[in-house]
Amino acid sequence: MVNMYFKNENQKRREQIILKNQNIIIPLRLQAYERFILFLERISPENLIIRINKPGYNCKQLQTELLSSIRAEYEHNLSQQIYVSHKTWELIKNARSNIIHLINSSSEKIKPDFPSINLSKAILESTMGYDKLPTADAIRNIKEELNSII
Repeated sequence: MVNMYFKNENQKRREQIILKNQNIIIPLRLQAYERFILFLERISPENLIIRINKPGYNCKQLQTELLSSIRAEYEHNLSQQIYVSHKTWELIKNARSNIIHLINSSSEKIKPDFPSINLSKAILESTMGYDKLPTADAIRNIKEELNSII
């Protein structure tokens, strides 16, 4: 009887610890999902160009600023990867890499000293070649993963 009682008490304590941990972890995971969606929205080409492009920039300056912004956003959210699945983290990294590739490949088509509007147009025209932007796929996956834990 006494042995059974202690077993039950230990089981109750374990369940309480698990529940307490979940109450701490779930808000952190939700915050990570929010931050990653914000990151992906901020690095989508149209949002990035609108936010970063300034009058007087040439193509090279715009390219540098776009890439610098993506890098800074990524580094700011890097630690949040511990709260999402490996698949979601890989999609986020791939989206970032694809956007960087899109910017770099678009800038190769234009002379560096041309006005930045030329690079902006080239990037936006390149995005039209995608059925779905890589950022959209990553956002969709984040929402699916989030729905599975709620």
